[in-house]
Amino acid sequence: MKTFQSGLRPKTVKFCKQLDEQYIESPPPQSNGRPRRSRLKMEKQVFEKYDGEHVTENMLQEAAVLFSENYGVWGERATNKSGSRVRLSKDRLRSQYLLDNAMCFYVRVTVNGQLAGNAFACRWTVNNKSVLWVTQLVVSRDYRERGLAKGLLNQLKQNDVDIYGLMSSHPAACLAAAKSFRDSIATVQLGFISRHAEEVMKASPISYIKNSKLCGSAFDPSDTSGLVSSVDSGFFVDHNEPLEALAWVREEMKWPLGELFDGHEFLLILETRRRSRSRSTSRPPLAKS
Repeated sequence: MKTFQSGLRPKTVKFCKQLDEQYIESPPPQSNGRPRRSRLKMEKQVFEKYDGEHVTENMLQEAAVLFSENYGVWGERATNKSGSRVRLSKDRLRSQYLLDNAMCFYVRVTVNGQLAGNAFACRWTVNNKSVLWVTQLVVSRDYRERGLAKGLLNQLKQNDVDIYGLMSSHPAACLAAAKSFRDSIATVQLGFISRHAEEVMKASPISYIKNSKLCGSAFDPSDTSGLVSSVDSGFFVDHNEPLEALAWVREEMKWPLGELFDGHEFLLILETRRRSRSRSTSRPPLAKS
């Protein structure tokens, strides 16, 4: 386990306390109808990262509650479930996201001692390239648009990863991933996604990633549906909230991943940007006289 909070340096744990802005009065109203940012104070944030084998049953139970209360509801095409909340038990979280035969990770953030968000990830190799895929990202509705998603993804970053991936129906998750793992959504390279998506996903030990069908003009130039980089995952969660968010995003920037259809998710695959060595560090050492 790695815990991050400033000021304390015990032998096995580090802490990283982050202060966020606090509203004393109500935030200004949104002119475009966008929900107001939460006014809950965030006096203390603690991020923790665990290898999959060190995730306890209690952690998974908390994660299951967070998911079930905040992820979303089933859409109209979800047989016999429409309108009910999408739920996951702690046992399904372990069996689907923390595989025994794979390298998996779990990160979480508590705010003032309460679980406010978490993420699961899995790592594998394809053609000598290391892939890290975010398999789940959930932030409590009470703390959205406060930078927690980006903070969670930053904890997952690893120096030797070549490719990062994410499937999500929510534009906010894609924006956070693009910002954490590259620069911004504007630097997404559709050509890279088109060339590498199939081989990367087929090599995944996570079944829902391996079995998702690629859709959109990034993979089929004759596709005129409006999909660009998408997968048909057969996951019929209600898309009202993601589509509202997509409309807000498009008012502020160019959105490269296309439309969102029922049962589909956006597909984001990012090539790591390697920092080039500076001239001063790349020069050979001076000979001693």
